[in-house]
Amino acid sequence: MADFAQTGPITTIQALTDHDPAEWERRVGEAVAEAPLALVLPCLYSELAGPALPRILDRLASVGYLLETVVTLGVAGEAEFRHAREVFGRLPGRVRVVWNDGPRISAVKDRIRAAGFALGEPGKGLAAWMAYGYLLASDRPPAAIALHDTDIVTYERELLDRLVLPVVHPGLGYGFAKGYYARVTDRLHGRVCRLFVGPVLEALARCLGPHPLLGYLASFRYPLAGEFAMGARLAREARIPADWGLEIGTLVEAWRICGPRAVCQVDLAVAYDHKHQATGEGAGEPRGLVRMAREIALTLFRALLEEGAALDRDLLQTLPVAYRREAREAVRRFSHLAAANGLGHDLGGELGLVETFSQALAGAAEAFREDPGGTPPIPSWAEVLAADPGAGEALRAAVEADWST
Repeated sequence: MADFAQTGPITTIQALTDHDPAEWERRVGEAVAEAPLALVLPCLYSELAGPALPRILDRLASVGYLLETVVTLGVAGEAEFRHAREVFGRLPGRVRVVWNDGPRISAVKDRIRAAGFALGEPGKGLAAWMAYGYLLASDRPPAAIALHDTDIVTYERELLDRLVLPVVHPGLGYGFAKGYYARVTDRLHGRVCRLFVGPVLEALARCLGPHPLLGYLASFRYPLAGEFAMGARLAREARIPADWGLEIGTLVEAWRICGPRAVCQVDLAVAYDHKHQATGEGAGEPRGLVRMAREIALTLFRALLEEGAALDRDLLQTLPVAYRREAREAVRRFSHLAAANGLGHDLGGELGLVETFSQALAGAAEAFREDPGGTPPIPSWAEVLAADPGAGEALRAAVEADWST
């Protein structure tokens, strides 16, 4: 039985009953008749050969309420783009694929950079941002946009229904809805969320003292979930990271633009699993979970700095030690949770990962101390269009040209 507890500044929408999927679709369909909805699917070309995408396409084929589906494709040459266009073109309704590596889209990016905006390195954040720009430039832009990943091996279409209802339903009217779930198979997954993000937020609260932004972020049950829905205003005004800080950065922007009363989290699934990242330890540039932890930490530091928090040298030196204490306690709790449910748990491996994350956090703290501004987030589309009113239309024309040739 799900709980119905409401804690923290945001609303939690638990799944308390077993609704008929057809009833969910009916309710969402009635709502989007007044508030058109688009779906954004960030996708690497390599995911077309993965086990998840055929299931996702099969489930999405039965969704009849979407205004448009936009696949924002990364790491793809021309042959790969044409293949992706064929695969996703089988979906019902209006579908477009944004070929982010193609010459037409690259020219639009160059145009935006020439107007004085930094777009950062290619990544999920920039790919999502390009899809938002395409949708916002439409003659009939959506009132709401949903986004979810294309590597969800347990995908069911009810996930989308549950995710979007709080944003499109006229009686609810949330500006942002974040999905959550338990990532469990024969063991607990979600290591970065369980063993890094949660303990870092606890450690920051101990080092800084109570802060509204930290309390808000800590109220999310799965802050790194890749599934969310939002009103068009947030898509237009948000400044998001281009890298692995996208999910945390989007939560921060929802807090800044919508306010916590207009933010909720939604229980999406009993069972959820997707691609698992490698740890990424070793010499050279950070990779895998290590890179993810570092970029998340930098996003947190810069968000707190913008809110006026004093992240001085002493705090940044103390933080990895405080984190280690919180994270080791998290390992203890999760080991007990796993044992009580008869799940496997690698205690030594998770304690070792805490040490790895502690080093990543120390590296992020040092990088932040040396350059607090760091890599700026991607500008909002509102800023870009104020400087270059034709940029959105140029992007939309590029996507349409790629689709038709």
